[in-house]
Amino acid sequence: MKKILVIEDEDNIRSFVVINLKRAGYDVLEAASGEEAFEVLERNRDVVLMVVDLMLPGIDGYEICRRIRARGSDMGIVMLTARSQEMDKVTGLMTGADDYITKPFSPAELTARIDALMRRLGGNTAPSEEIVSGPFVLNLKSRTLLKDGVRIELTQVEYMIVKTFMENPNRAMSRDEILKTVWGQEYYGDLKIVDVNIRRLRLKIEENAATPKYIGTVWGFGYKWEA
Repeated sequence: MKKILVIEDEDNIRSFVVINLKRAGYDVLEAASGEEAFEVLERNRDVVLMVVDLMLPGIDGYEICRRIRARGSDMGIVMLTARSQEMDKVTGLMTGADDYITKPFSPAELTARIDALMRRLGGNTAPSEEIVSGPFVLNLKSRTLLKDGVRIELTQVEYMIVKTFMENPNRAMSRDEILKTVWGQEYYGDLKIVDVNIRRLRLKIEENAATPKYIGTVWGFGYKWEA
């Protein structure tokens, strides 16, 4: 059973999330603060996904994401936020979250988002496949990306975007096509999540993210992997 950590300081919201994820078949741990969350993670190294509230006392959701990604972890992260401002969502994604859910949300939306991210975490590729493109080698078994022999740390969403691009070299892909391929046909969110993740990915793989060499923009349409 896959283990999820829910980090939320409001008891009623945390209980709501925990109950519904348990009903969906997950093994769920909980924490009321960032400090408590890291203590739980130390005792449970097999947590594969985290649901974290943005506004927490002490260590907030942004800082939790930064610390998790700084460790090189590819753990799935879904951020909860009561805010509707786009910048909060963008900031959360740029600090390492894979997805976000804006409060209030329904049990169906919550479990659909978690299920979709879990499917991406699981993977379904053959044991020894690799895709090579220019200086990049994408290993589909270990789900790792090398550039000139040096590993680039990716989140699971970033890995799926690179995989999608490298499987479709030199082909213009619409933002909607990327969204459906990476996040799933039934994803509830909007296209902005594609743009933010592309921006974050460019910062990792491009020599100069301002003038991208590998992930080109197709204006008014989407993006293209320049093989």
